[in-house]
Amino acid sequence: MAGIVASPNPAPFGSVFPGSNANPFASLLPSSFPTGTPQHIVDAFRYSDKDGNGFIDDQELKAVLSTCNHGFSLRTVHLLMYSFTATNTRLMGPKEFTQMFTSLQQWRDVFEKHDRDRNGKIEFHELQQTFQTLGLNVPTAVLNLLLLKYDRSGKSLALDYDKFIECCITVKGLTNKFKENESAATGLATFNYESFLLSVLPFVVA
Repeated sequence: MAGIVASPNPAPFGSVFPGSNANPFASLLPSSFPTGTPQHIVDAFRYSDKDGNGFIDDQELKAVLSTCNHGFSLRTVHLLMYSFTATNTRLMGPKEFTQMFTSLQQWRDVFEKHDRDRNGKIEFHELQQTFQTLGLNVPTAVLNLLLLKYDRSGKSLALDYDKFIECCITVKGLTNKFKENESAATGLATFNYESFLLSVLPFVVA
């Protein structure tokens, strides 16, 4: 990870990822809608919260996102839930749902902006430019590995929207974890064994 260097101008989406002190296995506390939450977001959450307990689970979130034409896989849904709740409880409250919904609108704008040939896919140079927009200079070798990993077809070396979100969440989240433990922007970070595992495993087991 030392080869991933953050730019001095942080891009959007950086504040939603869990901090180094967050316990990914902690319980999610009840929350409420932020003041001014658009009504369509409130309606989407309440429609999904079938039992009215103030939380939606991973299957409910997957269903509501599918109605918004996102069509995310369950793994991407799990990564989204972890990224916005700092837990692996696979539950989400109104506050976290609102943050996620708003951020996904920004992600969609980023995707469409960098999908310059309008083929519904993000290719190598488009992905590189995307990461630069997010404040990350990702080495070529890492970009190639990411495309091999997240290309659904295994042939085109391009990412559809679902895999684009999964890829960006993983890289941005792991980079944030690295930066939290970095020594004075040196490109070097120190982790003890437990903190290293807690930083990496939530992205692996999602």
